[in-house]
This record gives sequence, structure tokens and C-alpha cells, in this order.
Amino acid sequence: MGGSNTDLQEITRERDLYGKLLDLGAADEVEQLLQGALSLMVECAGARRGYIELDEPSRSGAAPRFWVAHGFSQSDIQSIRASSSSGVIAEAVATGATIVTASALEDPRFRDRGSVRKNSIEAVLCAPIGTTPTLGVLYLQDRDRPGRFPEEVRLLAERFARHLAVLADRLLIRRRVRDEEDATRPLRERLRADRIVGRSPALAAVLREVVAAAPSHVNVLLTGPSGTGKTQIARVIHENSPRARGPFVEVSCAALPETLFENEMFGAVKGGHSSGPVEGKVTAARGGTLFLDEIGELHLNNQAKLLQVLQSKEYFPLGSAKPLTADVRVIAATNVDLKAAVERKAFREDLYYRLDVLTIRVPALAERREDLADLAAHFCKRVCAENGFPHLVLSPGARMAIEAAEWPGNVRQLCNKIEAAAARAAGEGVPQIERRHIFPEADTSTSSAPEERASTLQEAVHRFQGDMLRKTLEATGWNVIETASRLDIARSTIYNMMKVHGIPRPRTG
Repeated sequence: MGGSNTDLQEITRERDLYGKLLDLGAADEVEQLLQGALSLMVECAGARRGYIELDEPSRSGAAPRFWVAHGFSQSDIQSIRASSSSGVIAEAVATGATIVTASALEDPRFRDRGSVRKNSIEAVLCAPIGTTPTLGVLYLQDRDRPGRFPEEVRLLAERFARHLAVLADRLLIRRRVRDEEDATRPLRERLRADRIVGRSPALAAVLREVVAAAPSHVNVLLTGPSGTGKTQIARVIHENSPRARGPFVEVSCAALPETLFENEMFGAVKGGHSSGPVEGKVTAARGGTLFLDEIGELHLNNQAKLLQVLQSKEYFPLGSAKPLTADVRVIAATNVDLKAAVERKAFREDLYYRLDVLTIRVPALAERREDLADLAAHFCKRVCAENGFPHLVLSPGARMAIEAAEWPGNVRQLCNKIEAAAARAAGEGVPQIERRHIFPEADTSTSSAPEERASTLQEAVHRFQGDMLRKTLEATGWNVIETASRLDIARSTIYNMMKVHGIPRPRTG
């Protein structure tokens, strides 16, 4: 009877494990899959620490392309990866067999390895992921109990690794296809641009200009709507320039009071200012880049003072009779039409031409809709890390809602929406961000009156889209082809919008 109960518990445990493994199959990013897989395996194996790395056989790099860790410090991870060519991981990859040892510190195969001695590594289980060629490894270290990992854990880890290889291979293929469609990829190989998210042709056009601008010392003018990420582009230009080792100093011209311009920009010497010596922004940016945001908001009187610095490359701190050299590169940004401002006499023409040496237009989010999903996923990951939220992902419905919506506030608006949505999802204790978290105003379960739900332009546009789609579908007798033609959008978009706005097709018969 006792044996039957044990067998039943084992069957139940394996059933639950495979159920969770199947749930991992819903992951649409490699990192998401590996994070879930490692958490599950560490729990099932009773391990204190775990590590998974994954790479593509065709890629030969110093570090694996994808990896996740549990219970290891950053230095521990570096040690594991540094020893992958000669330690336990290397043995598992070379032999294609699972390595199990009660104590790597005493095992003759590994005890002479420097990393093993340094970290006093005891119980280890390392199973290869995939066969001929190996995609990566599942590495477990240190048990909750003394001794080696038991045989049933080894068998479990091997079965788990086989299933994980299938799921990972699918996502690697998808990632490879996406990389091939990435218009920015050849430009990223020439730039340090990790902070720039997206792969659209519109973004590639911007990076192409950045490649041209970065190596020089000429002034750059960034134009484009508010919220498009001009500050990020300015930082990328700086980080890829000869001045990359110098400071990047940002000045909001809109926030500079007219009477404090000289004090803020040029500083003051002792005795030249009531509050003592002040280091100005030009001095702070010496050897680096001075980024003048919202340059179109600078008062006319102060435009003349800035022009003098750009022309002479010299400036005088308040109270000083001795000029200082302005050793800075200037990048300016504006969301207003400076040419029109020049015609209105609201902006100096001579300053405009000083700034407009090399102009880069940063596109609105509407011009790079292909980047919406990547941006949303990036902001989701970042906000979770910054706020200590559990790992959250965007549900398919949430992604479709994001892609169907309009974003007049551009990248900044999308970022704010995702931050708020992550906070709502984390507060509910759910693993996914749903459409209702992003657009709570559209959740009819919590609000009934349309005028109550539409409090912003974004919300009004979202509701208008749904109303217009429903009316057009009804007018065409729910003919999707005709509806797509009338609205001048693709059929696939119609289906996506029907899901996003919760519009079911009426049953016939």
C-alpha cells in the first residue's frame, strides 16, 4: 500500500512538472523561457544555485548569447562562464553526457581546476541541452541536503533538458528570422547603441546618420516630435564619439530662467556671485558633450550669448575678466520648427545655422510601429528590475492592444503606460500584463459611462477606433474584406483590432 502511494506521488509530481513545462512553451522570448525553466528546475531538484546558458552552434563568441542564473553572485557567474572551456560545463558539452558529482572539490576530474578550488564547489549536476550540436547546459550546484544529486534528479534533469532544447530551438529560429529582418543590425555592428530599442527601417535611417555624425566634432541638431527619444540618440552620438570618455551634460533650455542663464551656463568665480563660486554647465562638460534640449525655448537675449560661445569658443564666468575655452561639442534638440521660428523672429537665424551643421530627424512612433512590441517588452523588463517586481511579461492580448493603439506622446507615453501597467499587474500578483492593465479605462467591467472612461486623448482615440470598426463591420454585413477596403487597412489588422476591442463576430443561423 505504501509503495502504491509513493508511486502515485511520483506520477503526480511528474505530471505537475510536465504541466509546468508545457506552460513554458507559451514563452515568446528566449530569456523568458530560460528564466522560467531555471526556476522550475532549481525547485524540483532541491538545488540552492542554478545556471542555464544557451547559444547557437553557428555563433562563436566569448560569452553565450543567452544565460540566466539563480542564487549566484555576479562574480560567481563570471567564474562559471570563465571556466566553461575547461571545467564541469566543458566536460558535459564535450561528452554530451550529464555530469554528477557529490563534490567537485574532491572529484579527480575537476579538483585541480582553479575555479573549483576557489569556490569550494561541492555537489554539482550539469546536463547538456540538445545533442549534436549541443545548444547549452543546465547547471545545478549545492543541494538543500548533503551528498550528490540523486539518480531520480539526474533522470529528471535529462528529460527536462531534452524538452527544453525543443522549445529553445523554436525560439532561436524565431529570433534568427527576426534578426535577419532587423534593418538596424548592420549599423549596430558599428555602434555602441544598446540603449536604442527597435529594428525598423525608420530607426535604421536615424542610426545611419548617427554613424556619420559620431566620429566628428561638428554640432548636431536633433529634430522631431516630443517624446521620441532625442536624448537617447544624443547619448549614443556622445558614446560613439572621440569625446566618449568625457562627460555628457544635459541642459533643459525650457527650464532655464532668462535672468539665470549666464550663471547656469557659464558659472561664477569667487566674488562674482552672492552664493560663492559656481561651476557652469559649459565647464562641467569640458572634454565631453553639452546637450541643449528644447533649444527652441531659449530666450532671444540668451540666444545671443550662446551664439557668442559657439563662434569664439570662449566664455566668461560671472565676475571674471579672464575667458575660458569652451572645450565642448554641442548637440541641440528641438520639437519645434526652428525655420518657422526664424521667420517669426522668435529664433536667431545666425544661431540656427550654427546649430544646423548636421541635422538628424528622430521619427514619431507612428513611423516605426514595427518597434512597438520590442519597446514595450524592454520597458516591461526595465520597470520590473528597477522596482523589484516579479518577472512580468506582456500577454498576446496586451501586445495586440499596444500595436493597435495610437501613441501621440510617442516613446515616452508608451513607457509611462507600461510602467503603470506593470505596477497594476504586480499589485494583483499575476504573471502577465494584460490589456486591462495598460488600458484600464477601456475595461467595461469597472466603468460603464463612456464619458467616464475617456479622460485622455489616447483613451478617446482608442474608443473611437473600436466604435468605427464596429460600425463599419455592421455596415458591410461583417464582410472583413470590404471593411478592410473601406478603412484602408490590412485584413489581418481588422482581425487583430476585433480581438483588441473585444468585438465578437455574430453567429449566423
